[in-house]
Amino acid sequence: MVLMSGTRRWFVATLGALVVGVALAQEPASGPDPREIPLPPIRTSMKPMPGVKDLPVRVEMPDPLIASDGRRVTTPEQWKKRRAEMRRILEYYAVGQAPPAPGNVRGREVKAETVLDGTVKYRLVTLSFGPQRRLELNIGIFTPVEGGPFPAVILPSGTPPGATPLPRQPLGPNQGRGQNVLMMVGAGPAGSAQAAVIPGQSGAPASADDLARRYADVFRRGYALVVFNNNDCAEDTTLRNADGSWAFRHSRFYPAYPGYDWGVLAGWAWGVSRIADYLETDAAIDKAKLIVTGASRSGKAAMVAAALDERLMGAPVVTGGGGIGAYRFSGAGRGGREGLGEMMNKYPNWFAPHLRPFWGETDRLPFDAHWFLALTAPRPFIALEGDTDNVSLPNAVKQSILAARPVYDLLGASDRLGIHYAHHGHAFTQEDWTALLDFADKHLRGLPVNRTFDQFLADPPAEK
Repeated sequence: MVLMSGTRRWFVATLGALVVGVALAQEPASGPDPREIPLPPIRTSMKPMPGVKDLPVRVEMPDPLIASDGRRVTTPEQWKKRRAEMRRILEYYAVGQAPPAPGNVRGREVKAETVLDGTVKYRLVTLSFGPQRRLELNIGIFTPVEGGPFPAVILPSGTPPGATPLPRQPLGPNQGRGQNVLMMVGAGPAGSAQAAVIPGQSGAPASADDLARRYADVFRRGYALVVFNNNDCAEDTTLRNADGSWAFRHSRFYPAYPGYDWGVLAGWAWGVSRIADYLETDAAIDKAKLIVTGASRSGKAAMVAAALDERLMGAPVVTGGGGIGAYRFSGAGRGGREGLGEMMNKYPNWFAPHLRPFWGETDRLPFDAHWFLALTAPRPFIALEGDTDNVSLPNAVKQSILAARPVYDLLGASDRLGIHYAHHGHAFTQEDWTALLDFADKHLRGLPVNRTFDQFLADPPAEK
């Protein structure tokens, strides 16, 4: 038996995968390809759950108020048990198991300055946490100079002003091209790693004053803004190592927690929770009024963060496939551009390893996107969408909102689950910010707001 070196294995696997990948990019896929280069399994502490073929076909949305033993949940006390059960299911099948809270988050102020003509204070803070407090995360905190403590919006917005951008791994060789990313390992042809633009990574970080002016209305309305770079938590790359493992699992937070199979979205959400850990100790922040937002892939992570962390109000924007829209109502043959198959083809690294086998078997999912919304109840949650967005399918979003509402009804919080369609496509605009802050004013601050947040539920915008 002849053993190949790691370099040679990488070369052979990459060469073969490049040839196969080019051919398969021209064929429509209805499920995982048997010629994919497999991902090494990750052993976690979670007990195995049924595989895709062991689960029944269920065309209807799985009822969050029907427990696994078939009993209907009818009281808030019963819901607590059901919620824990649903969380385990989502961690296993949807986003992966993340580590528990480390319980040792500390912040060190690196610099401070006054911006926006003296009306806003900016602080760059480095968080440290995890085993031996070896992990770090830079965050930028903007607060109005007068008043406080302030409700805070947590926003992924690239490297915080004044922080040094971290070095980045290259993108996967066919990342962002709509191709099956498990057909390749290695960096691919020279230059291919820079083919796609990573959100928050274009150009140098904005100055604190520039960022404060961009979000001046947030401060005018009495809110703080906390910014960070998602990619400082988990690198958004489909790059794979010679053994087939995801390269992102070898950087940022992941090496400190090898016994967890969390995907990129869970890594970003876990980072948000560490920010919340610190904000609870910050005298300028109202720890009872923390909001997480973000657009597109960052919006998916905001949805996950709000579902798993009971301190957060969720306000994700145009989340697309794998976000608020139900899998059962989106994707190939179901309408729209992004469903379960499209996500497993392009970005399986965002999700739990156990989700991929459901590609082509969507109706066997034991959950759907509405479970994330249900786990957020009774906390406020608003879906911010664009009425011309061709990624976030309006009917899929509507079905998730409607299917999560019974949980909000049970907990006496019916009006705390909202939706707003702004006049735009796949973007995060001022109109979204206005709706977000209006919703937070009403449900976090008890301020009078003369508007509703249920438009298009009866008749969503026409599909594009």
